[in-house]
Amino acid sequence: MAESTQQGAGAEQAQTCRTKIVATLGPASSDYATIRDLALAGADVFRFNFSHGTHEDHAARHAIVRQVEAELGTPIGILADMQGPKLRVGRFAAGRVTLQPGAAFRFDLSDTPGDEHRVNLPHPEIISAVRPGSRLLMDDGKLAVVVEKVGPDWIETRVDVGGPLSDHKGVNVPDVALPIPALTEKDRKDLAFALDLGVDYVALSFVQRAEDVAQARALVGERAAVLVKLEKPQAVENLDAILALSDAVMVARGDLGVELPPETVPLVQKRIIRAARRLGKPVVVATQMLESMISAPTPTRAEASDVATAVFDGADAVMLSAESAAGKYPREAVRIMNRILWRVEEDAGWQAHMAAARLAPEDYVADAIASAVQQVADTLKAPAIVAYTHRGPTALRIARERPTCPILGITPTHTSARRLALVWGVRAFVSAPHKPTTTVEDVVEAALDVVNRAGIGQEGDSVVIAAGVPFGVSGSTNLLRVARIG
Repeated sequence: MAESTQQGAGAEQAQTCRTKIVATLGPASSDYATIRDLALAGADVFRFNFSHGTHEDHAARHAIVRQVEAELGTPIGILADMQGPKLRVGRFAAGRVTLQPGAAFRFDLSDTPGDEHRVNLPHPEIISAVRPGSRLLMDDGKLAVVVEKVGPDWIETRVDVGGPLSDHKGVNVPDVALPIPALTEKDRKDLAFALDLGVDYVALSFVQRAEDVAQARALVGERAAVLVKLEKPQAVENLDAILALSDAVMVARGDLGVELPPETVPLVQKRIIRAARRLGKPVVVATQMLESMISAPTPTRAEASDVATAVFDGADAVMLSAESAAGKYPREAVRIMNRILWRVEEDAGWQAHMAAARLAPEDYVADAIASAVQQVADTLKAPAIVAYTHRGPTALRIARERPTCPILGITPTHTSARRLALVWGVRAFVSAPHKPTTTVEDVVEAALDVVNRAGIGQEGDSVVIAAGVPFGVSGSTNLLRVARIG
């Protein structure tokens, strides 16, 4: 269907792209009409940012998303993003000071309001972890100090990059792994609430080590998929161990760009995407993708190029933050992002790049089947691949191959279908509960029914089907079948 420039209830649905869009909901996008328009414009997953808003706000958005999902008949994912540990300076007697380059500046545990010489740092874990030579960055990296001396309850520093510093500005410590958990007491309450709501993904902020993921996994269990936000240098150093315990990953370029040199961030982005692709786990690229659209109706050319680069890198999804949550043009931001994705994916150069970057299959049956499915689909010029999957692994492994045709994922549960909303190239469908799948013929019938529902292909076209026997057992992909439409 053609894209629409309309707004409101009459908006038409945008072209379906292989790369997915995550749109953050907030004050600019919490009503029914806007959320529906964002879904029609191309949003596949909605992010609830638990750094802002009340539980009542998130519950209301959740109800609207599920209402829109039911009306559109398309699974929509919901991502609950935990705030994580926020490190901040205390307050100043005058509300703000100006730090001069080369000046001495002290951080301590005293509650006394600060001045141009010192300020409260209510985080003893920072004081105990830093060493002379460590750097502290403040206000998103706008100011920097270098530690010279450390005492039992204070740090003496020298200002490296000066400027104005006001109450409760954030602090980053890029050089040190801090002894703090990824989940605060607030996060634990938010997590319990989000799980009770029935969200599909839980995002962990400021992860540093694999143990942070294991701790969250113990709390989440199987109630949601765990997505790890990589925004600390320590997380990048522990990338493989963290990915092994995660269901999905996000390149969170906000804090990552504060704690790493800017010239390093693009290389880290590519490294993370490659690592996630290798494991067949969804990877999201986030932060500042169309940031100028917070206040402008169109993006900059550099922003459009940035989104396109993420698609060429092989990201499963790209994310809008303030653009859709608090900006003036949330609908336009999603529409334009969808147009960029569609244009890149139609490009012959991108298609050739995806084929050249295809990974060699690993030495086990499910991966061999996934690789063969892609090859057979290409050879037969199949209009679609159908992945019959209980909890998602079959569709995930096929998506890892980046096939040229759509992947239609059939699953028996809404939970699995919603999680697949984040996966590259997959359109998810919930199988009819009154038609249990017990034979190969049942799988073929269900596959052809979904192809017909999706409006893909013509009579006589071949469709490639992947499934697992015994049916209904997760992780047993071992069946490849070709069926003809009609």
